[in-house]
Amino acid sequence: MSTNNANITSDEQIHLLDDLQSLLEKQIEMARRSNFRSVEVLAEQADSVVDEIVRTRAFEQDEFNNRRECLAKLYKGLELMLAAEKNHVDKQLQRISEGKKTLRAYRGNG
Repeated sequence: MSTNNANITSDEQIHLLDDLQSLLEKQIEMARRSNFRSVEVLAEQADSVVDEIVRTRAFEQDEFNNRRECLAKLYKGLELMLAAEKNHVDKQLQRISEGKKTLRAYRGNG
């Protein structure tokens, strides 16, 4: 009986890890397309999957070490893409702010 439960749990864990990998890959693709609303929606879904992975303790099992490493690399790649986009947006906001200051200065001198 415990063997069946272990198999079911293992199958469930594999399915959850597959789901998380798929969601991370989709997030990366959406980030490449600058579709950050979709990235956010997928992140919410991924959070639920991660909660289930934690519940099933999949990351604690040696048999999933390779999967854990693969998921960590995907997550790191997504994190880097989002950080680069944030940097890009910050620079754009800075330019806009500088432009507004310039316009105010022209209005004040006119």
